[in-house]
Amino acid sequence: MRASDRPPTLSGPVTPPGVRPADGDLFQRTRGNPLLTPRRWPYRVNAVLNPGAALVDGVTVLLCRVEDRRGISELTVARSPDGVSNWVIDPAPLLSPSAGHPQEAWGVEDPRITRVDELGRWVIAYTAYGPQGPAVALATTRDFTSVQRLGVVRAPEDKNAALLPRRVGGDFILFHRPVSVIGGRPGVWLSRSTDLRGWAAPEPVFGPRPGGWWDSARVGIGPPPIETPEGWLVIYHGVRDTTAGALCRVGLLLLDLHNPTVVRTRSAEWMLGPTEPYELTGNVPGVVFPSGLTHHPDTDELRLYYGTANTCVAMATARLAAVLTHLLTQPTPEPRT
Repeated sequence: MRASDRPPTLSGPVTPPGVRPADGDLFQRTRGNPLLTPRRWPYRVNAVLNPGAALVDGVTVLLCRVEDRRGISELTVARSPDGVSNWVIDPAPLLSPSAGHPQEAWGVEDPRITRVDELGRWVIAYTAYGPQGPAVALATTRDFTSVQRLGVVRAPEDKNAALLPRRVGGDFILFHRPVSVIGGRPGVWLSRSTDLRGWAAPEPVFGPRPGGWWDSARVGIGPPPIETPEGWLVIYHGVRDTTAGALCRVGLLLLDLHNPTVVRTRSAEWMLGPTEPYELTGNVPGVVFPSGLTHHPDTDELRLYYGTANTCVAMATARLAAVLTHLLTQPTPEPRT
């Protein structure tokens, strides 16, 4: 175990709630990014990326995807008292491929963490990668020292899953991105369940926008959505294919609280894109992949933890009130056909 060796600090002056920073960007990168890198890991790895995030008794817990030099991923916990610096990394993974779980034989990837008060625990949605392709799997934990697998809940090819923190209409709601069954350009769908084990057929939520849009190739859910008076706040990743390769950026939208298949409003512009050296250089250049989010009500601060270039972990912050103000000024989306 060891702490990271360069304590970063939050960037810029504190912006009052509901007020956009002077430079026009809702999300501000943290000074000292990237927060976690392969060189700071306590054992030799190829990449540290795409973490789920949780607050546990005031301590920030990141469940990081850690890819070894074979190309196989496992999920390992890093903890910080302030969510920014002095990260302490567990010496062994919380979730890793193991005997008896053939659908995870090629790795466990890209976790999202949801606190479900009804269950008294956190639910981890992750990608189980095996010979049949990527699938959505769930596990639960009370303390991030041990887990109980619920197993694969959406068969291949499916990934990018996140669970809402409470039932809607009596059902748990799981967002995910099915590909082989649905066809077409990959988009975000949801499934409903009464017990987290049996899931109904997927229902469409939102997809890529056609033409030259920044999210025209595919979209996927980011961290678990946050409940607000205006709707479920969704942070998602969108991809555009270019002649130089794919670009992965961050977008925002609001879903209806009572019917989360209904998009109330969606940001026209991307909110965070690859511009920094650690986002443009790495295993997959040009990637900003949002996967972990914490909200601090005393300051109204959102902390977005994201993977950079499939290599490192970074963070950006915004005020929740400012994000909602921005979204509520966007044009009403056209009805889905």
